[in-house]
Amino acid sequence: MTDAEEIEMDAAECDQFLGSGGTGVLSLSTTGDEPPDAVPVSYGYDAERRVFHFRISLGHEDDPGDLAGRAVTFVAYGDGDGNGRWRSVVARGRLQSAEEEGIATETLAEMERVDIPLVDVFEEPLRMVSFDFFRLDPEEFTGRRESLVNE
Repeated sequence: MTDAEEIEMDAAECDQFLGSGGTGVLSLSTTGDEPPDAVPVSYGYDAERRVFHFRISLGHEDDPGDLAGRAVTFVAYGDGDGNGRWRSVVARGRLQSAEEEGIATETLAEMERVDIPLVDVFEEPLRMVSFDFFRLDPEEFTGRRESLVNE
């Protein structure tokens, strides 16, 4: 058995792991004693601005309500370099509607640099599902990776 340790990733390693998009888990703040709502999502990542973009389906029975301004934690994780060792990035901040005044223009430019995978997990055809776009400009951003002790 090999000993492994957790090592903090620098900005370049985080950017490389995140690529221009992928999947992860978005945890949304709730009120009172309710646990956070955690949902799997696909994301787009703009390494130039270090912001995330999400395409989120709203208006169904699991609808988490108005998301703009909500405190969130986003986690992307997986085997980042094909060697079987884990990597993860955690970003915390508040969601912004992509149509919010003041960020709409820069969001359009950022969307040109991202690739949000379209994952079909819906019970109806995708053309019937409505999506809203949100942006996360993280206040906190950390990355960690597994490394063998003797590396």
